[in-house]
Amino acid sequence: MTLPITCSLSSLVNMTSSKVTAAKAVAFLNASPTPFHAVRNASARLEEAGFVKIRETNDWKLVAGGRYYYTRDQRSLIAFTLPQGWKAGTGVSIVATHTDSPNLRVRPVSNKAAGGYLQVAVETYGGGLWHTWLDRDLSIAGRVVVSTPGTAAFQSKLVKLDRPLIRIPNLAIHLDRGVNEQFKFNKETEFVPFLGVLTEELNKMPEPKYTTNGPQIRPAPSERHHPALLAVLAEEMSVAPEEINDFELCLFDTNPSTLGGLQNEFVFSPRLDNLMSTFCAIEAMCESVTLESKTDNVNCIAMFDHEEIGSNSAVGAAGSFLPSFLDRLSPTPELHAQSVRKSMLISADMTHAFHPSHPGKHAEGHKPMINGGMVIKTNENQKYATEAVGAWVVRRLVARRGGRIQDFESRNDTMCGSTVGPILSKIGLRTVDVGAPMLSMHSIRETCGAHDVKDAVNLFLGLFEGWRKELGELMVD
Repeated sequence: MTLPITCSLSSLVNMTSSKVTAAKAVAFLNASPTPFHAVRNASARLEEAGFVKIRETNDWKLVAGGRYYYTRDQRSLIAFTLPQGWKAGTGVSIVATHTDSPNLRVRPVSNKAAGGYLQVAVETYGGGLWHTWLDRDLSIAGRVVVSTPGTAAFQSKLVKLDRPLIRIPNLAIHLDRGVNEQFKFNKETEFVPFLGVLTEELNKMPEPKYTTNGPQIRPAPSERHHPALLAVLAEEMSVAPEEINDFELCLFDTNPSTLGGLQNEFVFSPRLDNLMSTFCAIEAMCESVTLESKTDNVNCIAMFDHEEIGSNSAVGAAGSFLPSFLDRLSPTPELHAQSVRKSMLISADMTHAFHPSHPGKHAEGHKPMINGGMVIKTNENQKYATEAVGAWVVRRLVARRGGRIQDFESRNDTMCGSTVGPILSKIGLRTVDVGAPMLSMHSIRETCGAHDVKDAVNLFLGLFEGWRKELGELMVD
């Protein structure tokens, strides 16, 4: 993965170890505007570390000491290493994250126009702070199903347009004098992006270069989307517009992620929730293979899509992705049951840092500070899956590497969010919810601590180095 100019290798020379890790995270964030790109970039990093790609559709020929990864639908990923003494029934040490973030997604029929503007119909995905998307230099990224000229073959190609292409303008204050007292807008009628002015020539579909094989699907993509949009996608992918058959596209902010603050102690970026945790899990997994192993467990990272909308999908945490992995490692009910109760899962998702302008939003004693270390998240109503034994193990793992730990629990008069943790704990896995503290969660631009990135990597490394010794000192069941 190429580091952006703001985090080039030359600029890393005089940085501390934590700043170097944060700069690598910035590069990952800039290269990953969608779950598809996050999974592709994770795959590349894993292959650099010697991981071999396998497929769910094949028989697995696993070897003790091996490193493997596989993906589902280009948007979820599991990577794992097998200990030298691996056998069915072995426990698994898992870090689980998610690859999605709230954003705007292009509708299946997106061509709209009003007042001389070419508009793009979008649907809101997840619970975003949608007003932060106004007046931003937006572009599009995702995956496109393209056909191969002269054949019946199709492929799914990723695309990312880095130049500003789309905008959602605010209404001028002169036309809405009360906007600063009470700002509301209709997400269907007043939140429609435009990508250009409406001229016949601009939105004219070029003459096709190829004859499409197979049945003609109606309405054609050029009837559902502006030809101008198809043309810019085709140019970016070096294909003809008529080769585009369908797509899944997300809008994203072209303003790049960066380190900031007086001493570059912050990370300013979109998608920190939860690509920051995802990056840290990938780094810990890749670094763990270079360390002397102290564990008999399988080490695993699991990256899920669709967390922001409930996880109920084939690629979400409530689907079969992780259970089928555990079944393949321990294929009998007896061995599966043994493996699950020898396992531990850290659900890693960002958490709410103390906000200096809103001090009353946190419970007393539960005010995580940016760059104050990782946070254990607890909720007695099981919005988080943390319980005392797992939390104690995490505290020991952090202390073993000289780190700091903080605690978060919501106020009684505030609704608490949730994570993949409670969903996956239903498998029977001992689960602890943790996260790095951040501000502006679900905004198009979020903030976290540069030093907390390294703290997260260290916690996950501690899990992969081995945690059974810590638990062995406490008699449970």
